Amino acid sequence: MNRYRQIHISLICALSLSIAACDGKFFSTEKDSKLSAEQVSKLIPARVKDRDSWANDIIQITDELKIPQDSQNICTIIAVVDQESNFVADPVVPGLGDKAAREINQRLEEKLGSKMAGYFETMLKTKPTPEDNYLNQVRKVKTERELDQLYREMFDYYSKQYHVSLLTGAAKLVGQDVAENFNPITTLGSMQVHIHYAKAHKRSFMTINQLRDDLYTQNGGLYYGIHRLMMYPAQYDKPLYRFADYNSGMYSSRNAAFQKMLNKLANTDLDLDGDLLLYNKDGDAKLQKSSTEIALIQYFSTDPTAPSAGSIRSDLKDEKTQAFENSATYKYIVKQYEAKTGQTAPYAVMPKVVISGPKLSRDYNTNWFAERVNGRYTQCMSRAKHLKLT
Repeated sequence: MNRYRQIHISLICALSLSIAACDGKFFSTEKDSKLSAEQVSKLIPARVKDRDSWANDIIQITDELKIPQDSQNICTIIAVVDQESNFVADPVVPGLGDKAAREINQRLEEKLGSKMAGYFETMLKTKPTPEDNYLNQVRKVKTERELDQLYREMFDYYSKQYHVSLLTGAAKLVGQDVAENFNPITTLGSMQVHIHYAKAHKRSFMTINQLRDDLYTQNGGLYYGIHRLMMYPAQYDKPLYRFADYNSGMYSSRNAAFQKMLNKLANTDLDLDGDLLLYNKDGDAKLQKSSTEIALIQYFSTDPTAPSAGSIRSDLKDEKTQAFENSATYKYIVKQYEAKTGQTAPYAVMPKVVISGPKLSRDYNTNWFAERVNGRYTQCMSRAKHLKLT
């Protein structure tokens, strides 16, 4: 570990500025800093209904996940819940039905193929009855849960009525798997957790439909959201970067700083999107090289002591974990940056990622999201200070 890393980590741990500590645990562990459910309730905005119920769930879940219940950690959670849903377990999404109907029309053939799409389109317009067909039902939905459950109902009918297995010739596309492949609701609940993340961190054995239903409950939405937000160590000096990560992916802020350093060293103009590899829709790394990987290979080729191309790829596969910081590739860039600039290597910068989707009225970016959440966090911490909880 070089001098910068030692000093940087020591200062952060000593001053308790970051949410997650260098050893993977959370910073504030003093017993007298532990908040009660009653105190947490007072930190939740007064406009929220059933504040006590939300507070009790937050305490229960942070207990279960062993997250210290100090004002900083609790306000971090409160800020994200408030931004994502205003503390509503299954919030109404304006215009969701019409947006979903357009999404179906636009992606039907892409998702199912021309033959299956034809059958599905006929079903949408005629079943379960011509007067109350599925397409009309889609247009009437108001919440994600309603749309999600309607999709499941449609695909259950579709797979049975049209013998999907015979049409596709692939057993993996039958029934529920077809529904998962086509279901446009991929982020769920009061904290908008991606279904892939929830599936990878299920708190008990359950089917995918049971998991989806769990995410729409108050406790389930909080559990997976808090897990996604808090349960990874990062040496951020302010919660702002964790908020950015919540939107654009774990360690996106750290990785964007890595890309910024590489731009300076290699005189490139990489997008600071926090993705060092290319990924498919399932989150698996593609064999195709990203612009970041290409820039690293070219830059390292001028120094025989630098990591090899093979090592670069191996190191970049750890980009979604803390382990990347201990890789030869990361350490080399930090060392070269500090030698060239005479400045301390940045650990995190705001990633530049565009947010879009059928549930949004227009495109936004990660900075917009992070700043909005940070504003709520600041308000929460002000309430905590006023209540003498800090």
